[in-house]
Amino acid sequence: MVYIMTNNEVMNQIISFYRDMNGMLTFVGSYLTYGRGTGTKEVSTATANDGVDPLTSQGALTLSRDGRFLLAVNAGNHSISSFIITDSGTPVLVDVKPSGGAQPNSVDVFGNLVYVSNVGNAANNFSSNITGFHIDDNGRLTSIPHSPQSLSTFNAQPAQVLFTPDGSKILVSELTSNHLSVFNVNKNGTVTGPIVNDSYGQGPLGAYFLSSGILLVTEADSNALSSYSLSADGILHVISGSVPDGYKTACWVVPTRDERFAYVTNTLSGTISTYRIDPNGALSVVRHITSTPPGTAPGLPIDVGVSKDGRHFYTLNGNQGTVSVFKIQDDGNLVRLQVATWTNIPYLGSQGLAVL
Repeated sequence: MVYIMTNNEVMNQIISFYRDMNGMLTFVGSYLTYGRGTGTKEVSTATANDGVDPLTSQGALTLSRDGRFLLAVNAGNHSISSFIITDSGTPVLVDVKPSGGAQPNSVDVFGNLVYVSNVGNAANNFSSNITGFHIDDNGRLTSIPHSPQSLSTFNAQPAQVLFTPDGSKILVSELTSNHLSVFNVNKNGTVTGPIVNDSYGQGPLGAYFLSSGILLVTEADSNALSSYSLSADGILHVISGSVPDGYKTACWVVPTRDERFAYVTNTLSGTISTYRIDPNGALSVVRHITSTPPGTAPGLPIDVGVSKDGRHFYTLNGNQGTVSVFKIQDDGNLVRLQVATWTNIPYLGSQGLAVL
């Protein structure tokens, strides 16, 4: 299955697609989160109000690592929704809880621990934080006392909250402060920190930890991708700093399953760049492809995902509400297969993509 989120301001919904053996998608249905999104409204004035990327985040919709649970943010009414995934791939709503702040825009889960980033809003001077929850075997959420933690500055706009591969730390990319904040995870589920690292480039947004612990971070303002190693004390060390791909707004990133390549969506350019990842984490640009076929309505790609078998890459086109489907070749090359739709008219405001 492939899931996207409408971020609808009246009632947020999860859109579900069935994924066949060849990676092609068929619309299955929509499922209410019982929370509200922001529609086309941006979560802050830090980014252009064009309706394409209202939450300005990676991880607005997240699957647990075992594929049992789907977590969604409802930025319009400051809540998060938890779904259990049935054997058929249908998401069944289990719980809705306040996010512990204002305008949640990213969520991650590791074991029985869930953390969400909150942008804040005008009423609280855009006070940003992260907040923790425990998730039980049935997908129900319990807020962790004393878990909310401020970021590097009170109004540092978070773009992603992300656990390290071993779950011992949490990284938060901060779009407006140009910081990468690292928190240590305590045994009771609270966190301490942040350990504040400067982003190599401007506008850190999407992030991904490779299995080796190497961190990839997109830079929306530098139009580039950087890689880092993370030491035990929470300090990041640059491997490749701001490798540009020649296009605008490098925002989301996901690697291939063998971690030899990474795909970055350049939203305002409508393109996807392929980066080669050397074993030591060094980056180099290989090639580019448009999200939608030449001669058709240009799609502006945002959220990304790769199938568990490593054969297919998916990206949500934020100006259409469509999902572009690509086959991944052995050399990392992308071959466009389909632009899947769930509505007959272009849909603005959608955010989040998860691949089961």
